[in-house]
Amino acid sequence: MSRSNFQQASKQQARARIGFSGPSGSGKTMWALQWASVLAGNDKVALIDTERGSASLYADRFNFDVLEMTPPFHPDRLVDALRDARESGYKVVIIDSLTHFWSGQGGVLELVDEASARFKGNSHAAWQVGTPIQQRMVDALLGFEGHVIATMRAKTEWVMEQGINGKTAPRKVGLAPQQRADIEFEFTLFLDLDHLHRATVSKTRFDVFADKVFNPEESERSAALFADWLTQGKTVASNTAHEALSYRIRQLDDTVVALLKERWKSSGWPSLQRLTSGQVEDVHVLIDDLTKVDEVEASKPLSVPKPEPSKSVGKRGTVPTQAVEPLVVEEIY
Repeated sequence: MSRSNFQQASKQQARARIGFSGPSGSGKTMWALQWASVLAGNDKVALIDTERGSASLYADRFNFDVLEMTPPFHPDRLVDALRDARESGYKVVIIDSLTHFWSGQGGVLELVDEASARFKGNSHAAWQVGTPIQQRMVDALLGFEGHVIATMRAKTEWVMEQGINGKTAPRKVGLAPQQRADIEFEFTLFLDLDHLHRATVSKTRFDVFADKVFNPEESERSAALFADWLTQGKTVASNTAHEALSYRIRQLDDTVVALLKERWKSSGWPSLQRLTSGQVEDVHVLIDDLTKVDEVEASKPLSVPKPEPSKSVGKRGTVPTQAVEPLVVEEIY
C-alpha cells in the first residue's frame, strides 16, 4: 500500500489578515490604528494612505509611518508599496483604503473599462486583463511577511428606523465592502463597522470571536485577545527563510532532489511555504547529508580496464611493456 499524503493537523502561528469595512464616519481608520498598535508591540507600523492624508490626523495618538498615495491607484503600486514595507522592516501594515485599488482612479474597474473599449465591448476579454492584476495584489497582501490590516469603504444606504423615543428617523447603514465580491474570504478576520462605531465579526477563524459585536471601548482588548490567539502554535518560518531554502533546492542535481523528495514525504513535512523554522533547519541538515553522500560517490575512482601492452620487438627480441596510469575522476558535475 502506498504511503498516504495526509498528515496530522497542527496549529501554526499566523500572520494577521484583518479587514474593516464600514460607511463613512464609522471609525475604520481608528479601529485599524488601535489594532495595529496592539499587534506591533514595539515594532514599527506602516500606513499606506489613499484617503488624502486623513490618517495623519491621528499622529498625535499613534506612532506610525505613512506613505500618502495619490492617483492613479493601479494595484501594482500597492504590490510595490508592500515590498518596500517588507524591505524596510515593518511588521504591521495598514492599507487605508483597499477600495481605491478597486473602484478608484486607475483601479481595477477603470482598467477593465479601458480594456473593454480596446476589445470592442468584450467584457470577458476585458476581465482577462483585470483579474490577474487584482490577483497579484491579493497575493502580495496575503504573502506579506507581517500583519496586514485593510480598511474598505462600504456601499451605503439610508433606512428608516424607529428610535427608543418612538420616533422614526433615517439611519445610514453599510452594506457590502467596495471591493471585488467575496474579498472578505481572503482575511483571517473581517469586521463590519456601523454608525455607532461598533464592530460586528462577519468572518473569523478564531471561534471565540464568532458573531461577536465589539463596542468602540473594547477595541484594544479584543485586539489583544486576537494577537494572543495568533501566537499560539508552531512558529512558521519567514518568507526569507522559505525563499532561501527554495533557491538551494533548485541548485541540487536530479539525484539529490529525488532522494530529498522521498525523505520529505517519509518525514511528514508540509509544503515548503508552511514549514516551521525548525523544519526549515531540518531540511537544510538533510540536504547537507545528502550532498555529502553524493560527493563521496562522485569522488570514487572509476574502474578502467587495463590496456593491452604495446608490442614492439627490441634488438634482443624482447617485448617491453609500457605502463599506463589508471584514470581517476576527482569530481563529477
